[in-house]
Amino acid sequence: MTVTGITEGTVRTGAYPIDLVAAKRTPHLSVCICTFKRPELLKRLLASLSNQRTEGLFSFSVIVADNDGMQSAQPVVTAFSSASPVPAAYCVEPQQNIALARNKALEHADGDFVVFIDDDEFPAEDWLHSLLKTCMAYGAEGVLGPVKPSFECEPPRWVRKGGFFERPTYATGSKMRWQETRTGNVLFKRNILGGCDVPFRPEFDTAGEDIDFFRRMVEKGHTFVWCNEAVVYEAVPSSRCTRSYLLKRALLRGSNFSKHPTDRLTNLLRSVIAVPSYALALPILAMFGQHVFFKYLVKLCDHASRLLAFAGWSVVKERDT
Repeated sequence: MTVTGITEGTVRTGAYPIDLVAAKRTPHLSVCICTFKRPELLKRLLASLSNQRTEGLFSFSVIVADNDGMQSAQPVVTAFSSASPVPAAYCVEPQQNIALARNKALEHADGDFVVFIDDDEFPAEDWLHSLLKTCMAYGAEGVLGPVKPSFECEPPRWVRKGGFFERPTYATGSKMRWQETRTGNVLFKRNILGGCDVPFRPEFDTAGEDIDFFRRMVEKGHTFVWCNEAVVYEAVPSSRCTRSYLLKRALLRGSNFSKHPTDRLTNLLRSVIAVPSYALALPILAMFGQHVFFKYLVKLCDHASRLLAFAGWSVVKERDT
C-alpha cells in the first residue's frame, strides 16, 4: 500500500468522543474520495478542494482510495500533494468493490469528521463550511447535501424534461430517513463508527452499501439532517444521457435491493404490484411524451430487477465508470 502526504504512523483508528468546545481546538475533516480510472475527473475534484473556504472554522485533509490495482490515480494525487497546501493521502484497494474502497479510505481518516464525495463530482467553495456549520447547528451526527447535474454538453430534450439526473432536495435541517441517504455528499462524526466492525459491507459489491451503512447508523439512534446550501455538482457526460445507460443503471440499482434485511416482504410485494402495473400503463403513458414513457420504463426495470434479485438472478453486475 502506498501512502502520500500522511505517513502510516500518523493514521489513527477507533472512535473517541468529540467535545471540541471543551477541548478549545479546531475540528479536522477527513475528505474521502474513492476512485476508479477517472484521472481527469479526480484532478478536477482535487483542484476544487484546494479552493474550499474554511473561514478558520476547521482544517481538512484528503484521502484518495484507488480501487484500481494498477494505481492509475497515484500520479494525480502526487501532483496535487506537491502543489497544494491541503494534505493528501493515497491508498489502494486492489479488489474492485466500492464497499472495500470506502473502508480502505476510512482506515486513513483520522479527522473528527468524515466526509465522502464521489470522484465524478466537484463542490462549491463553501461546501465543507456549510456541511460542518449545519451539523453543529442541529446537533446531528451527520449532514447530507444536494448533488446537482453538470452536463458536459446539452443533453437530449427528453433527458431534461424527464429529470433523470435530478435528485430530491429538502429544507435545511430536515431529518433524513435512511432510504434517502447516500455517500455522494455527506459529512458525519467519525466516532459513530465505534463498535461497527465493517462500516460498508462488501457483499453489496456494486451499489447499495451506502444506504445499508446509514440504515444501521439510524437504527443505532444516530441522526442525519439535510443542508441545502452544501452543493456539489456531478459531471454528466453525453455517454450517460442515453436510454441504454439509464436502463442499465436501473437494473443495477434494483439488483442489490434484496440484500437489505429491512422490510424485505413489503418491498417484494411492492415490486410484485409495480411490475405489471407499470407494464400495463406504458402504452398510455407514451401519449404524454417520451420523457414520461421512459421515466416509467426505468421504474419498471428497477422493480423487475428487484424481483429477479429476490430469485437469485442479477441482470447487471457491473457499474459503468
